[in-house]
Amino acid sequence: MSKQGNQNSFLRTIIVISTFGGLLFGYDTGVINGALPFMSEALGLNSFTEGLIASSLLFGAALGAVFGGRISDYCGRRQNILYLAVLFFVAALGCTLAPNATVMIIFRFLLGLAVGGASVTVPTYLAEMSPAESRGRMVTQNELMIVGGQLLAFVFNAILGNTMADNVHVWRYMLAISALPAIFLFFGMIRMPESPRWLVSKGKNEYALNILRQIREEKKAKSEFEQIEAALAKESGMEKASFKDLNIPWMRRIVFIGIGVAVVSQITGVNAIMYYGTEILRDAGFETSAALIGNTANGLISVLATFVGIWLLDKVGRRPMMLTGLSGTTTVLLLMGILSFILKGSAALPYIMLALTVIFLAFMQGAIAPVLWVMLSEIFPLRLRGLGMGVSVFFLWITNFFIGLSFPVLLEKIGLSGTFLIFAAVGFVSLAFVKKYLPETKGRTLEELEHYFRTYDDRGVGKKAMMEEAK
Repeated sequence: MSKQGNQNSFLRTIIVISTFGGLLFGYDTGVINGALPFMSEALGLNSFTEGLIASSLLFGAALGAVFGGRISDYCGRRQNILYLAVLFFVAALGCTLAPNATVMIIFRFLLGLAVGGASVTVPTYLAEMSPAESRGRMVTQNELMIVGGQLLAFVFNAILGNTMADNVHVWRYMLAISALPAIFLFFGMIRMPESPRWLVSKGKNEYALNILRQIREEKKAKSEFEQIEAALAKESGMEKASFKDLNIPWMRRIVFIGIGVAVVSQITGVNAIMYYGTEILRDAGFETSAALIGNTANGLISVLATFVGIWLLDKVGRRPMMLTGLSGTTTVLLLMGILSFILKGSAALPYIMLALTVIFLAFMQGAIAPVLWVMLSEIFPLRLRGLGMGVSVFFLWITNFFIGLSFPVLLEKIGLSGTFLIFAAVGFVSLAFVKKYLPETKGRTLEELEHYFRTYDDRGVGKKAMMEEAK
């Protein structure tokens, strides 16, 4: 094999091994979907404690996302992923062996810290290891691993739930599986290099250049090394934004939009389906075994739709994709609310609900989810990026937490129909927000976007200027 072939092979190995962090993210958030019905019976859970067990991971993820970036800045991306692999393993075993709901909630919270840490550290590591010309494609492979992990969780849930339904510990086997990729991630990352950008930031320039030479041609390695040095020199002379800078109207507007995009993407109720899909199908009329099998369709469509969404990002603007996605999810939620009321008790309802959840996820994973992370990476100027991303991702996970906590309670108190009608109503509010506030960022430089926000006021001056430029 040629030297360039060896470099490409090593880079692919780095991507595959590091994205096992995304796989763990997906599996650990998706496995509760099938484990919860069995766990609920074994641990004597009610609707509130079910919500606590599902959502405690999400609260941990909110904190993990906030501190994960800082830890990786301090000790290195690779080292932080190693720490996260250990935490994934210990927390997975803790959940598997939990004797009661309290212990389960504690270890689900710790698992959430690992999930949140992985959600910020793995994409950063991938972005810093990938060549500029293929960075977007390589970083989005982590998103594929996340939805792939959820699909694996649904498949294993269906297999174990149907072959071991009479075993009171079947849910423990479902949870235990996630310890295996954590082991693979740990031993795999031991052999992986540290991020060259992080090494340069710590003054380890020679080591950084040697790593670049392992994954780039000599000329590209030297050129990228010089670019990293120049970028870090520029950043070191730049004063980072703090919370007091939110007194400046245009900065406050950007952070407001970042939080809005994060909240809108989650308040569709997508994770109510990803975490409670089996419960939804059981409530609609399926037996547990059939609901577990049917739920695998949700995982499969999420993977396929993610491929479509990644392809569409380069073809269609961010704003129309988000508006189309929200229009689709809101319409489906409205249909779910109406039909689950009209057809309650009907033999056709479970199949209709399964079809609607699949369509919902096609809109969500094919249009909304891809835009979310791209928008968050594009709207914040360099000085504001750390603060803006941190705050936005925190609100994303906190929104996720409240949905995960409240969904089983809503399902018990107001039923399937009322719950989805509430989500549909929120969907209309989300559409109004996106239509009024979300700018188009496709094809715009960071400088053009900053100018837009600086000149935007309530009369839409900046927005009008940008629309005229686009023509």
